[in-house]
Amino acid sequence: MQVPAHSVFNVHDLNIKKYFLATRPMFFAASLLPVLLGTAIGYKLGGQLDILALTLALLAVAFVNAGIDVLNDVYDDLGGTDRVNTSHISPFTGGSRVIQEKILSNAQMRRFGYFLLTLSVILGAGLALHKGYVVVLYGLTGIFLGIAYSAPPLKLASRGFGESAIAAGVGVLPVTGAAWLQLGQFSWEALLLSVPASLWVASILLINEVPDIEADGATEKRTLAVRIGPQLTAGVYLLFNVTACVVIYIASFLGYVPLAATILPVFLLLPAIYAGYTIFYWSDKPERIIAGIKSTIAIHATGILWLFAWIISMD
Repeated sequence: MQVPAHSVFNVHDLNIKKYFLATRPMFFAASLLPVLLGTAIGYKLGGQLDILALTLALLAVAFVNAGIDVLNDVYDDLGGTDRVNTSHISPFTGGSRVIQEKILSNAQMRRFGYFLLTLSVILGAGLALHKGYVVVLYGLTGIFLGIAYSAPPLKLASRGFGESAIAAGVGVLPVTGAAWLQLGQFSWEALLLSVPASLWVASILLINEVPDIEADGATEKRTLAVRIGPQLTAGVYLLFNVTACVVIYIASFLGYVPLAATILPVFLLLPAIYAGYTIFYWSDKPERIIAGIKSTIAIHATGILWLFAWIISMD
């Protein structure tokens, strides 16, 4: 049984709207919220807020996120994955579909993707001038992981390392990097609190891989979901969410967040369990995974904003 796919595009839309939707803006929060979390940590530890650094960081990360998502579509189309995918759930899985629906060509998308990354590099250069060369290391590492996720020769997603790359690139790097921008030095507190953010964003990727298992497997894109199947994927998904909760308890024990900050993450396990259920029974009830995907996105956003609020409120 297949979930019907519905296009989010209208061929008569303005070009600017087509390009904007090609960036999959519904996932921007996944990379921007960790920046806010890291900024809160740096502000709490340093006592000062650098608005310029925060603004440039948010813009740079947004362009990196957009560029990587566009290039992921490019390389998935070249690899054949998105072309043979009939079980995708727009706008969540199977890419933006702009290439497959002939709204933009592969070449147009490639140019657009690298243009967005170029803008992020320009913003990163501004940040480096403002805060120091360490910014360059953070930025280039993030871009490298994003491109290597789907582009040859590494194609990390096809080798079962895509989840790790995304967890690092959209979790660890933006949280610790944003904290460094405010504090001027590396923070172990930021590293620990980046773990829940990393696991929550990896959970988004993991559940999104499930509807694409057939297409990915047929084109040698051997994601973790392809390798272990829906049932074990559900187990890994739940492990990610439970571990995120445990890490927040550890952070509380160390005094990084108050004990009260551990309350909501426990309740977030309830929608995570439901999402795990939709993964486990994907083959029998594929239509239910849409609710699971939405729940996972909500868990990520709610969890990070919850930590952000508690860190900001601490003396």
